[in-house]
Amino acid sequence: MPIWVDADACPVVVKDILFRAADRAKVPLTLVANRLLRVPPSPWIKAVQVAHGFDVADEEIVQRVAPGDLVITADIPLAAAVLARGAQALSPRGEPFSPDTIAAQLTLRDFMDTLRGSGIQTGGPPALSQADRKAFAGQLDRWLARALRDRGSGQ
Repeated sequence: MPIWVDADACPVVVKDILFRAADRAKVPLTLVANRLLRVPPSPWIKAVQVAHGFDVADEEIVQRVAPGDLVITADIPLAAAVLARGAQALSPRGEPFSPDTIAAQLTLRDFMDTLRGSGIQTGGPPALSQADRKAFAGQLDRWLARALRDRGSGQ
């Protein structure tokens, strides 16, 4: 069960956590971006560079993702698309996306987009905190434990 990363906007600290986890757990990790990425030498880690363009990396991930895979993204429409394909999605802040809540998250995103489009300053997300890093690492460890258990049982 591979891990896919929407890497264009993924924080470096989150990538570092993912690199260590992929090597430790021997789980394939693929970073997808529209620019060249440096990744550590590892048989478990690779980077895929896609063409420049709006949502090109997202479309590449959606085409490649399979049920049970994990996608790391802060992009709510991408999270919705991979959930629809049976994959799981996790934000770099450690917030799991869920089929039960994704519609509300998309609605809120669209509402905030409308506000910004009308000139209202909504501000951006706060900087990634130590608590966010810890939450991400904890959620990733839980997913890896399930994936390794399922792999060990032949599922």
